This record gives sequence, C-alpha cells and structure tokens, in this order.
Amino acid sequence: MEHLTGFSPLANRFDGFILDLWGVIHDGVTGFPHAIDCLQRLRDSGKPALLLSNVPRPNAPVQEMMRRMGIPDTLYADILTSGEAVRRALSDPPDEWWAGLGRQVFLLGPDRDRPILSGLRVKEVSSPSEADFVLNTGPDDHRNPTQIAAFEPILQDCIARKLPMICANPDLEVIRGGVRVLCAGSLALRYKALGGDVRSLGKPDPAIYDQALERLGVPADRVLVVGDALQTDIAGAEGVGLASCWVLGGLHRAGLANPDGSFDSRRAEREAQLAALRPIATIPYFAW
Repeated sequence: MEHLTGFSPLANRFDGFILDLWGVIHDGVTGFPHAIDCLQRLRDSGKPALLLSNVPRPNAPVQEMMRRMGIPDTLYADILTSGEAVRRALSDPPDEWWAGLGRQVFLLGPDRDRPILSGLRVKEVSSPSEADFVLNTGPDDHRNPTQIAAFEPILQDCIARKLPMICANPDLEVIRGGVRVLCAGSLALRYKALGGDVRSLGKPDPAIYDQALERLGVPADRVLVVGDALQTDIAGAEGVGLASCWVLGGLHRAGLANPDGSFDSRRAEREAQLAALRPIATIPYFAW
C-alpha cells in the first residue's frame, strides 16, 4: 500500500475512475475545492470519471444539488446513485423477491428522499400497518439521526408485520456538515438483527459496479475506485476485482488524523488489515 500526498501519480496510471461523492467530492453541504480542481484536471486530461454514490435519490436531484455546490455536470462523465438503482429494480424487478414486494410502500426516510418514488407504480402509505414493504432511505425528519435507539419502535413495528425491507443506502454513517449521522445501512443492520428480510442496493453490492463499468466504458483493469469508506467503497471495489484508493480525510478521519492534521499511515494500514482489505494507495484528500 502506497501512502501518497496527492492523486496525480494515480491519475497517470489509470484510464478511468469511479469516484465516491460524500467524503470525497463534498460533505453533503459544501463541494471541496481541492476535489473540484482534481475533477477538472482529470477532465482536461481526457480521463473519464463516473460518480458512484450510495445516496437514496435519483441521479437528477443529486446532480442539481451538486450544481448548487459548484460542481457542474461537465466535470464528470456520468453518475449512478443507489436511489437510481432502486428505482430501476422496482420498475423492472430483477428476480422473484422484487417482483413479489407488492404496491403499498412505507418510506422510512426524510422528505428529501421522496423523489425515489416519483413516477413508480407504487403507493406510499403512512404507517407500516398499511404497507406491503418498507423502503429504508435512512433516518427520517422526526427522530434523532445520531442514535439508533430512536428508530427502535418503528423498526419493531415493521418487523411485527414481517415487512420486507429495501435498503437504498448501504452506508452505515456519513459526516454531514461536520456531524456524524446514521445512514440507512445502520437501520438495515438492526432490522436484520431483529430477523427482518433485507435487500440492499448500492456499494458494496457487485451489481452496481457492473452498471458503473458499463457506463464508464473503460476496461476494468484500467479503472481505479476512489472512496473514503472501507466497508462500502474499498470492499465493494475488491469484491469485483477493481483497484482502489482510500481517502483518509473522510469517514475515518477521526481515527486516523494526527494532532497536526496529517494522517497516521501505520494506523491506516492496521485498519485496512483488520478489515481484510487491500487498497493500492491512500491519499489524505482527493486533491491533485
């Protein structure tokens, strides 16, 4: 594992890139200037970048959000979100599990995630008692998003009715505007522990990488995955045989940063080893 100070050496070794969004390109509130500069340099060198995100919304609203952050569409070749993948699976079920979900859906998530259901042949209901299945996009607007215990009653309600759950964002946590909050993946893990039937779409599921590679149009052995989360970005890449680069200044920053703001490379190697993962390199941030 190399420990690099910037991305440029890796940019020269690969022909296409699959980039995480949250923690690499932005923090959910602000686009990172260093990342925007890095995207510009990749674009100017003719090397395509696809943005692959575990955000439980369709592509279009996510792109609009990024435009407001100063990240125009011209800086990347394509985008694929877990929300978009869920919409496709609900529209065109890939197997019997999806085909048998029914039409009445209870959305466990914030109002901003409602576009995931727009135009689909499902009916949103207001409580688990009316639902055929639950679509989990993450903490809703009515409970503390930093405490899993706040969601225990609603998860118990869903499990009592044996509702299958779609997890539209397998991430466990994210840093939003400097605050660590739960994601849908944490709620899904608890639901599984209660005996619930859960299907997740997004990283690290191999199926979403198949879609990403098809859209990117670069041979897999010439593609580098860049992300800040070991269990989704790096594990997902290794699961489909793609090389990966771990950005230390994102999700794992608190456990890896030194007092002077640098990162402890030995600690990073231990963390990766404990997770049985082998990124080819680390960088502090997605900066050239």
